[in-house]
Amino acid sequence: MTAGRGIVHSEMPAAEGTQKGLQLWINLSSKHKMIQPRYQEIPSENIAEATKDGIKVRIIAGESLGAKSAIYTRTPTMYLDFTLKQGSHLQQPIPKSYNAFVYVLEGEGIFGPHEESSSIGAHNLLLLSGSGDGLEAWNKSTKPLRFILVGGEPLGEPVAQLGPFVMNTQQEIDQTVEDFDNYTNGFEKAKHWRSQARIGLDY
Repeated sequence: MTAGRGIVHSEMPAAEGTQKGLQLWINLSSKHKMIQPRYQEIPSENIAEATKDGIKVRIIAGESLGAKSAIYTRTPTMYLDFTLKQGSHLQQPIPKSYNAFVYVLEGEGIFGPHEESSSIGAHNLLLLSGSGDGLEAWNKSTKPLRFILVGGEPLGEPVAQLGPFVMNTQQEIDQTVEDFDNYTNGFEKAKHWRSQARIGLDY
């Protein structure tokens, strides 16, 4: 979803029971903050996948192992969901201009250029430095290793934030709140829209 000039939306999962998920918010550049909202829905079965040498990757955004995501991101982004079987070794390129991080979901693995480094377990986040060399990962455990690799091109712009609103200056934040309160400048349809589910608001 690209919030653009403003969108009110429902974020409740459709299935019953406990749900697990990851939500990534990517800032828009100042020149794109007031574009029309846009939504892309990709069912799970249509997410691009690739496998090689004990490695499986689901490509949410960007590309990996010769496969490319159908999802368009206005801010250049990669979002890759990797599963490595025991004994697998991954080498994933990362554009030199990107900042990137790894978040381990399941299992444990070795990350970085040195195979003898200590293993990192689930629910740990690793900020990558020098992303131009890409990411190397090993699974030397007896269980599958699953992690996401997320990277994007830095905007190099100031950030002003209030609740769900993200702009570049406090003056823009004040204007955004006024627009929302008055149902103007992107929020015209919000006045009468209601959802039975939890409501999310982005700008």
